Amino acid sequence: MRYLHTMVRVTDIEQSLHFYRDLMGLVETRRIENEKGRFTLIFLAAPGDAETARQNAAPCIELTYNWDPEAYTGGRNFGHLAYEVDDIYATCQKLMDNGVTINRPPRDGHMAFVRSPDGISIELLQKGGSLSPAEPWLSMPNTGVW
Repeated sequence: MRYLHTMVRVTDIEQSLHFYRDLMGLVETRRIENEKGRFTLIFLAAPGDAETARQNAAPCIELTYNWDPEAYTGGRNFGHLAYEVDDIYATCQKLMDNGVTINRPPRDGHMAFVRSPDGISIELLQKGGSLSPAEPWLSMPNTGVW
């Protein structure tokens, strides 16, 4: 057995790609447009997994865009996606500078939570050991739910 992908439904391809690709740094490895089924699948991988994902179609996140509008609810009951980052403070600052709410700031220098444009909870984990606690993160309160 091997892990293939996690699928999340998205309502706006460009907004979702801006979040996952431009802000989170994931790499698009393949795309499927299915006119008969009226959907688009976009597969993304972490940069360190991109070549493996291109060769083996895994490990990826699959963004599913259904062409016919549909309201999705319950992003929280899905759980969350988790990504290891080189510098949790720099990652959170970049996200925040681009309008992303840091729901659970990295007060411990190790873990933070944000949400995608479609409400999917994303856990960010510091690579290696925790960074030393630092402001503004240390005194920043939680916002919303994650």
